[in-house]
Amino acid sequence: MSPTNLLLTLLMLTACGYYLGRKRAFAVSAPSGGPKALHSRPAYYGSLTALWCAVPALLVFSFWLAFESSVLTDMMVAGLPEEIRTLPADRLNLVINDIRNLVSGNIVGGEISPAIQAAADHYSSLSSISHAALSVLVAAMAIAALLWVRSRITPQLRARNHVETVIKILLIACSTIAIFTTIGIVLSVLYEAIRFFKVIPLTEFLFGLEWSPQMAIRSDQVGSSGAFGAIPVVLGTMLVSAIAMCVAVPIGLMSAIYLSEYANKQFRNIAKPLLEILAGIPTVVYGFFAALIVAPAIRNAGASLGMEVSSESALAAGLVMGIMIIPFVSSLSDDVINAVPQSLRDGAYGLGSTQSETITKVVLPAALPGIVGGVLLAVSRAIGETMIVVMAAGLSANLTVNPLKTVTTVTVQIVTLLVGDQEFDSPKTLAAFALGLMLFIVTLILNVIALVVVRKYREQYE
Repeated sequence: MSPTNLLLTLLMLTACGYYLGRKRAFAVSAPSGGPKALHSRPAYYGSLTALWCAVPALLVFSFWLAFESSVLTDMMVAGLPEEIRTLPADRLNLVINDIRNLVSGNIVGGEISPAIQAAADHYSSLSSISHAALSVLVAAMAIAALLWVRSRITPQLRARNHVETVIKILLIACSTIAIFTTIGIVLSVLYEAIRFFKVIPLTEFLFGLEWSPQMAIRSDQVGSSGAFGAIPVVLGTMLVSAIAMCVAVPIGLMSAIYLSEYANKQFRNIAKPLLEILAGIPTVVYGFFAALIVAPAIRNAGASLGMEVSSESALAAGLVMGIMIIPFVSSLSDDVINAVPQSLRDGAYGLGSTQSETITKVVLPAALPGIVGGVLLAVSRAIGETMIVVMAAGLSANLTVNPLKTVTTVTVQIVTLLVGDQEFDSPKTLAAFALGLMLFIVTLILNVIALVVVRKYREQYE
């Protein structure tokens, strides 16, 4: 039985377990006056039976499949001829890949040696036996658990407590997986970044004023000295993000105040979804808009004023990025403003305040922690944006704060460094992980600041 069919079978057994457990609960409670004599509702007895039927079998199923390939490969290699089994590790891996491709049908032509064909047949046989054994084991475990739990169902059985305990364990396991996944990502980036800093000093990376990660292939090669000063890249990121926030924060906040405090319900129901459509547009579309419309318009306007404007500029990328971020600020601010208790507004009106005074002196201060949190999340979004910068701001790491010049950002450089066939031992490639680690630290600091602000002002107004 294939793994897919086995999962479908297990699903059917689980459904049967729920039905039989629930039916058993009705049966054991009938002599005592019906379901009211049970400790828990009948559905909990069915759920308990279904959980015992599914969870142990799924655990065995997962572990079996996780280690099946390595175990079968070792058994297959042990059966290979001596001259193949003693090959160097890299050549033996190639032979193993050929055998696996032959088993999966990816090798459809060419001459195949009898030894490889025999190994492929052996591997297929082992795989069939493994799947059959797994099917028998999983089905037997599910049926045995179903029958065992069903036989233990009594009116005194605390089924709800057991079900809630199992669900709690599952929730903890899911949270643990998410946490360990995050830790794994951070550690992998940190490990590669440390390898980079063993080659390039940390001080040179943090305080260097030139970014040119192209490494020289020959000693006499010109223009490939390999400079890894991150300040131009960081400065470009801050410049583009600042322009974006100058666009997004005022427009987003003002639109949120209007929609929540001044607009009637009918207009709000139409305008808010239309505004949030901006958040659903792919960033590549924003990039096209920036490169084909905004950047030429800025260049023509600058030329008419006698100013020199690059064809790709931080201003074009920042303006379009700000438009993209408006829904983040607007939607979050609107939700926060609406969450301000009406009693605060009524109190201000009762003291004779006008609507504008109530908004500026009561509503906005009360909603400030949420607004600050939304703005910082929007900043994180701006720092991480890549596509718009690639298409509208360029790739040159210029040390400038002139928004009319070409700049680049951290995320764009990470993409550039990892595109194509790269050697993961070169400082050029490892520099991407150093930039990624720095970007992670910056966004982490922003999130911590947002949490601190929210908690501080929440205590004040609650």
